[in-house]
This record gives sequence, C-alpha cells and structure tokens, in this order.
Amino acid sequence: MSAVRLDDEAESVSFTDLSRNPRGIAARAAALGSLRVTHRDAPDMVLTTVLRAENAEENLTTASRLFLALMKQDEGVKSLLLALPEVFPWVRHLDAEEVRGFTVELLEALSDAAELGAGEAVHRAIVSWRATARINADPDQLSASLRPLEGDDLGQVEVRA
Repeated sequence: MSAVRLDDEAESVSFTDLSRNPRGIAARAAALGSLRVTHRDAPDMVLTTVLRAENAEENLTTASRLFLALMKQDEGVKSLLLALPEVFPWVRHLDAEEVRGFTVELLEALSDAAELGAGEAVHRAIVSWRATARINADPDQLSASLRPLEGDDLGQVEVRA
C-alpha cells in the first residue's frame, strides 16, 4: 500500500492537462514529490514517484511494527493509552474497555494496511469507533441505542469465525 498525503494546498492539474502534456506533468510531479490530478467525472488521483510511494509504505510498516511491539509491553500499552486522547480527542466518550478495543483494532488495522495493503481497515476502525463515541456523548442517542428493537424478529444471526 502506498500512502501519499496531500494537503489542501497541494498543487493540482486536470486530467486533461496530464493527457495533453504527460512528460511535463510527470516532471512537475517528480519535482514536487506528488501532484493531484483532478478529473471531472472520477475521483482525483495522485501522481508521484515510485521512490516516494515506497518510502511512504516503508514508513507505515515501520510505525505499525513499532506500535505492535509497544503493545506487547505493559509500559508501552500505558503510553499508547495515554497518548490516544491527544490523537483522537473523542475517545473521552469511550469507557476503558472500549478504548482498549479501539486501540487493538486500530493497531491491527495499521498492521493490515502496512503488511497487506488493506488501508481501508484503518479508516473503517476510526470512523466506527468515532461513531460509537458520538453515540456515547449524546444521552438520547445512547439510551435509544440500548433499547431493544421493536417489530419483526429477524431470527438468529449466523456468526462466522
């Protein structure tokens, strides 16, 4: 997986510009490190060098392995749990068990992103736990989420291991 970070101020070119002047646009992307390519009818893309993409991938793998190693040490776990609210302020709305669950899921997702190229797992973990925190933060939503569902019984749910 290659993670390329573009901020809102990143330079961009249109897909049409790329198709009209591929050599010039490629040179510009190489000089800048990365270049956003906008497309009217499709999601934007990023044009970057292989070296930059490989470096980003290596950085993700290194960070992921470091965090997983920290999780194997009591002091490392404590440090990660203490740092989490700085990175994700909304974790204050999660109880201790939920924070631990989020931490484990996030680190496993980072590992999957680094080792398997499954980057969506990280996004999914953050979005899911942030939604849980949002529900926990609103007493009305929390009480509604804890009420049994009304209506048809849809039967047993098959759980796959």
